[in-house]
Amino acid sequence: MKGVIFNLLEKVVSDEFGPDVWDDLIEASGASGAYTSLGNYDDAEIEALVAAASRKLGLSRADILHWFGVKAIPILRQLYPALFDGHQTSRDFVLSVNEIIHPEVLKLYPQAACPFFHMQRRDGETVELNYESRRDLIDLAHGFIDGAASVYGDRVSVEHGVPTEEGRVESLTVRWQT
Repeated sequence: MKGVIFNLLEKVVSDEFGPDVWDDLIEASGASGAYTSLGNYDDAEIEALVAAASRKLGLSRADILHWFGVKAIPILRQLYPALFDGHQTSRDFVLSVNEIIHPEVLKLYPQAACPFFHMQRRDGETVELNYESRRDLIDLAHGFIDGAASVYGDRVSVEHGVPTEEGRVESLTVRWQT
């Protein structure tokens, strides 16, 4: 996992709950707590931090990841405005993730393991996103979608697909409301 994700998590936790809560999460998770944006860190560290946040805040893993995604998008827009330029709506932004956003991420962070979304348009306002990643972070993707909708002033609803036998959800149905 790229350090920029850890940096974003630290910022959203510190902004929302204060730096002491971030320090508590580092201690409770056993994570190193020192992250450079270009660094690579074991996925187990983000999982440990999310688990610690879940325990401390009394929220599910899914809720923590979703909350993080929603809060991270405005920060990402400030840090990387070029990723958002040229998109008039969150729908345009989300639909560009494979062809524009992730290639740009890979320019900045060449070793990033970005997820891939197989997108199938159902109608003009509904898209099914099939999530392909070695990480189980679809709830983060859901949060990013809701965060993008907020940034662009759009209304969106997101439904999770049916879990696999392993319990993983691998698809989202996204409906933009006009």
